[in-house]
Amino acid sequence: MPGETAPDRRLIALGGADALPFLQGLVTNDVLRLRDPDLVYTALLSPQGKYLADFFVVNSGGQLLLDLPESLAADTLRRLTLYRLRAAVTFAPSDLSVTRGLGPAPADALPDPRHPALGWRTYGAPGSTPMIDWDAIRVAHVIPETGIELIPNETFILEAGFETLQGVDYRKGCYVGQEVTARMKHKTELRKGLIRVGITGTAPVGTPILMPDGREAGTLFTQSGGHALAHLRFDRLDGPLTAGEARITA
Repeated sequence: MPGETAPDRRLIALGGADALPFLQGLVTNDVLRLRDPDLVYTALLSPQGKYLADFFVVNSGGQLLLDLPESLAADTLRRLTLYRLRAAVTFAPSDLSVTRGLGPAPADALPDPRHPALGWRTYGAPGSTPMIDWDAIRVAHVIPETGIELIPNETFILEAGFETLQGVDYRKGCYVGQEVTARMKHKTELRKGLIRVGITGTAPVGTPILMPDGREAGTLFTQSGGHALAHLRFDRLDGPLTAGEARITA
């Protein structure tokens, strides 16, 4: 299957002698381990440990790129620029395109590190018109998406499954929001998180999921093929659940 252009991504060329050390002190994953070629999935958090943006840091042919969601690109670059201070780091628009696909990969493709089901990515010429049902893949494998399950200033990345997505490194040292993330990992038990549920019917993304007594159990997100992603409290999974007119099976 040929690769398709990812129209919702923006590429930024990252330059300067301090580029990787600069990012290393800000993001959730270890970017100093980047080989050539390679890519790392990571996130930028608030000082309170809440998600602000997720993106790939790419080393492709000796060129460093930020593979950003278009919806958060401007704000993410603004934040990175504020943190830059006197670091020797530059950001410049790239005219390359992000192409992603499934099946046999081109020679210059890099595997998506989040999950094998997400296939591969290349950085160069545009691909074909998007046709792959990525929502079905995400629901099947519990993979959150920017702006849907991953909500700026609200989501905690461990509740969104960043560990299984290879998006956080606990040994890399300090970064913005690290203290809260480490405490959630080592000192508390997660009481809620993103899981796959069964759904009969449909409801808008963001619909509250309710218990029979009306108490809120969580929030409904992406739906596909009789299943959905939902952020739920683990102590409220028993009994019939509803989201609007839809019935939810945890």
